[in-house]
Amino acid sequence: MSGRLPDAFIEDLLARTDIVDVIERRVPLKRAGNEFQALCPFHNEKSPSFTVSPSKQFYHCFGCGAHGSAIGFLMQYEGLEFRDAVEDLAKLAGVEVPQGEGGRPSRPRDGLLDLMQNVASHFQQTLKGHSPAVDYLKQRGLSGEVCRDFGIGYAPAGWDGLLKQFGGTPETRELLKRGGLLSEGDRGVYDKFRDRIMFPIHDRRGRVIGFGGRAITDNGPKYLNSPETELFHKGRELYGLWLARKRASRDEPLLVVEGYMDVVALAQFGFPNAVATLGTATTSDQAAILLRATDVVIFCFDGDAAGRKAAWKALLATLPKLQPGKQAKFLFLPDGEDPDSLIRAQGEAAFRALLQEAQPLSDFFFDRLMADVDMDSLDGRAQLVQLARPHLESLPEGVFQDMMLERLESLARHRLQPLASEPKARTEPRSSGRVGAPPAQQRTPMRLALALLMQHPQLVSEAGTLAALEDSDLPGLPLLRELVDFCRQRPNLTTAQLMELLRDHEAYTHLVKLAVWNLPGEPERLAFEFRDALAQLRLKTVEKSLHGLQRGGTMDDAQKARYRALLAEEQELKNSLRGRKS
Repeated sequence: MSGRLPDAFIEDLLARTDIVDVIERRVPLKRAGNEFQALCPFHNEKSPSFTVSPSKQFYHCFGCGAHGSAIGFLMQYEGLEFRDAVEDLAKLAGVEVPQGEGGRPSRPRDGLLDLMQNVASHFQQTLKGHSPAVDYLKQRGLSGEVCRDFGIGYAPAGWDGLLKQFGGTPETRELLKRGGLLSEGDRGVYDKFRDRIMFPIHDRRGRVIGFGGRAITDNGPKYLNSPETELFHKGRELYGLWLARKRASRDEPLLVVEGYMDVVALAQFGFPNAVATLGTATTSDQAAILLRATDVVIFCFDGDAAGRKAAWKALLATLPKLQPGKQAKFLFLPDGEDPDSLIRAQGEAAFRALLQEAQPLSDFFFDRLMADVDMDSLDGRAQLVQLARPHLESLPEGVFQDMMLERLESLARHRLQPLASEPKARTEPRSSGRVGAPPAQQRTPMRLALALLMQHPQLVSEAGTLAALEDSDLPGLPLLRELVDFCRQRPNLTTAQLMELLRDHEAYTHLVKLAVWNLPGEPERLAFEFRDALAQLRLKTVEKSLHGLQRGGTMDDAQKARYRALLAEEQELKNSLRGRKS
């Protein structure tokens, strides 16, 4: 269930990986009993609430709710995609990652990645010998140091520069095509980038996966990006992110701007924490990557209508990704200015002051919607609710969603009906208390059984056949049966392995919440609680069957016999449960 990689590989990789070693390379850990503790790397705190369990191979922060396996930690800490995190762990473990759908062999990427790096180096060397390109960069105010840091180069004006340099064999020509470096037309096959300043685009591991080219003449489009390739997917990449993660503190916000030159200029003038989207509106994938890399994202857009439209799209992409402790803000620049021109004209201090005025997402959200309705009329306020409610429902559950809904109630002067996910109208505050903590869940027998099995998969040996629940329609029972079967097929799983194997399951979010419940106790005690939870589920099933027979009116002999048997079982279960409590 782990996407494109075989479950057996993910299970084996995590079995070879010690999460304590992975995290300790990045975060100082101290032993605390059978676990390790640290100050959480994902939010600011004064006392440690971040724990790492060697037995479960799982980390969890009781402050902000961050949790996961070694794979999840690399994704959250390093801002990596799932496969990139897997590849990093596989390298440490000394194993090969299967290639292709379901682990079937595919074309190797190593040769293509090597070629892309060689092409980037070629462009950098070419820049040194081309005075017009160097003069252009000087006119734009870029220093030699910042050009070196970003690997900026130059693609010559000829039609076959790369073909001559790298296309000497059919194999290398094929690699050039796979890398999106060639085009085909009336002239045959030719270089895609010609007479352009070249900006290499790196993935989050620092590998060159594509290019952006800026024209230095009026021929052709001003900016030209690599096409979609097996390496480069523009909706899932951000220009400058790799370098920003290397040079900027994790505590600094990431600034999202529109162009390559904006990123480079900001870095030169004291802001190494800028990234750019690649010619598209901000996507949900990019929003997720940004919020894995930092706690605060500031979107910097032009203040005109087009800029505000782009900002609204960024907001909608960001809302579902705003986990507790994460923030997004919006800075609208003066008319006619972009970050590049503004920082050159006014300097670092002025730009830093502007950042302090960035509008919180909540203010921009409501200001944007209220601008389209008449807030002085009942109809207008009702329209605000209709416009805002669907977007707020996309927010992750937690304090921020609670407060946004409460603000909507205040603006609309109307008490909202509960969300579809809420079981009943609120009579108490939505939040469970601690800022950033996930909302508490009631500990029903079903949830307890699922939580115990998630945290201690070996308890599956205590589940029996679940035949006693065969005729039950209790909510959650199909999931419990599926989890029991899954654990039986894979004995000796850790919590981390189980969560990664279930990553694509439709109930993943629910199971993750149960996986971080605090369930202390020795193995015997935990087994006892698991059996007890199953007994309570059986008791609920028996009581429901008895109620059904009673409501059915006159019973025939078979129903009477079943009724007596159920009564006896009910009494036996109650006595057993009372005995366990005593």
